[in-house]
Amino acid sequence: MRRKSKSVFPDTTPLADIVFLLLIFFMLSSTFIVSPGIKLKLPKAVSSEIELGRTVIIEMPLGGGIFVNNAKVDFNELPQILDLTLSKAKEKVVIIKADKKIQHGFVVKVMDMAKIAGAQRIIIATEPE
Repeated sequence: MRRKSKSVFPDTTPLADIVFLLLIFFMLSSTFIVSPGIKLKLPKAVSSEIELGRTVIIEMPLGGGIFVNNAKVDFNELPQILDLTLSKAKEKVVIIKADKKIQHGFVVKVMDMAKIAGAQRIIIATEPE
């Protein structure tokens, strides 16, 4: 005589509870990266390039002023500061974050200063459309 074996399925309710508790734990314990800085309205572009690594970031908000790696600098001191920061940078890349309403000629002057200071690549930051 052959016995019929019963299929025994484990109860999944405790498993669902544990997964839910782990999800809550990781949501509460994770840190969110907030990028403090200057408020800018960047121009939009379809093709945006994300540059990773140690670079020099120049920010030009609409209210005026120039910021190099989040430090406010005077326009007349910009060439010396770019020389110093580019000499310490791992990659000779300058990212320019200019408000979309800044005059084009002003951005070009800053690009020229960066190129003279030794920048190998200049990237203009945009927002994806």
